[in-house]
Amino acid sequence: MSDPERLDALERRVADLERLLHREPTPPQTPDPDTFWALEGLIARVGDPGAVMITGHVALPDGRAARWQETAGTEDLLDGDWSQHVAALAALAHPARIRLLQHVLHGAATAQDLTRLDGMGTSGQVYHHLRQLVAAGWLQTIGGGRYEVPVARIIPLLTTIQGARR
Repeated sequence: MSDPERLDALERRVADLERLLHREPTPPQTPDPDTFWALEGLIARVGDPGAVMITGHVALPDGRAARWQETAGTEDLLDGDWSQHVAALAALAHPARIRLLQHVLHGAATAQDLTRLDGMGTSGQVYHHLRQLVAAGWLQTIGGGRYEVPVARIIPLLTTIQGARR
């Protein structure tokens, strides 16, 4: 290769390197847009620093349906007072209460129905757990002394369980 050819080749390589150094950074790509279609939709609607969204639709065994979507900005979540949510999270942090919620999601139940569950304890213990869940908003009483999970809490509850699986 002659000196002028080598010089031309070297100039092309330097120009290529300069273009790489001065190009705009490309945003990170979602690994699989078909799998992450909801994430792609969120990214298209929300700028940086981002947001978190919970969404879902559920048909329950008792015939009720829940459809829910809620979005919160990253700054709002990171800078908010997390301590105000401790009671709601603590209400979920007991094996008996989780079992009660799971059972109630299959259909509204009375406290008497729930005391019949194996290993649930005395009726006093069941009432204690039910009061904790009602106070935290995870359960509500409906006619006839029956309990159900409010529709507005179904998707947040299930996404909390889903998140705990990670």
